[in-house]
Amino acid sequence: MWRGVMPAITTPFDAADEIDHAFLARHAAWLADAGCTAIIAPGSLGEGGTLSHAERVDLWRTLLQSVGGRVPIVAAIASASTREAVALARDAAATGCGGLMVLPPYVHQGPWAEVQTHMDAVFAATRLPCMLYNNPHAYGVDIDARQVAGFAARHANLHAVKDSSGDARRTTALRAELGDRVACFVGLDDMLVEGVAAGAVGWVAGLVNALPAESVRLFDLARAGRLDEAAALYRWFLPLLRMDTVPEFVQLIKLVQSEVGMGTERVRAPRLPVTGRARDEALATIRAAMAERPVLDC
Repeated sequence: MWRGVMPAITTPFDAADEIDHAFLARHAAWLADAGCTAIIAPGSLGEGGTLSHAERVDLWRTLLQSVGGRVPIVAAIASASTREAVALARDAAATGCGGLMVLPPYVHQGPWAEVQTHMDAVFAATRLPCMLYNNPHAYGVDIDARQVAGFAARHANLHAVKDSSGDARRTTALRAELGDRVACFVGLDDMLVEGVAAGAVGWVAGLVNALPAESVRLFDLARAGRLDEAAALYRWFLPLLRMDTVPEFVQLIKLVQSEVGMGTERVRAPRLPVTGRARDEALATIRAAMAERPVLDC
């Protein structure tokens, strides 16, 4: 299960600010058709922090109905409350999700003992296979290789780590500490090739929401060691992939989706679509890339 390109799928909204379940189902099927190996929802890119508990469960149900028989649905479990995170994990399991992506607690940046206790509780809440998500820039908690090894020793269902530290040495450190005990995933779009070279076997991806064929091809080339071909595709892709690494990443990735005809720019407040100079620059980057979009041999 823990291999390949896994979209952190965006959450589509309609004009009434409700989840557009019909489009969500179509989008997920498109991603699965392109060769993605699982769908993760609702992570930061999926605006999970703006969704109610009930909305998350409804989101998982739609994804399971649309592609659950083809690829696993991985529930992103993030909450400021350990009690709520455990309840979400159990509801994800009851709904039929195939795995969990477990985040540190939102907002509260307490000592390590509190972070560890929170994540231990979520890992222990179900028997589902789990991915640990490390993103120190977003969550203020940096989980190093030895701490991951501690979780792995306590929880047999910890199978993977998504690292968004931006440091490719984290992957080599994880492999040195744990070998193949956990699967390493790249968590930032603009270090995919570097992460694979360091030993990553998967990619939790953002721009894949708009460009799944190119994303899967880039990952496959990097994993196969076809470095010249990977480098050429990476050079074309990087201006777009870098949109995954800025504060407005949700708005920008949805803007790319809109430009390729697979989604809208609608985001849930307090986010607003990008405007002014930032929008003009983003559109120029997107349209320049689309004008040079490579033709992939299938």
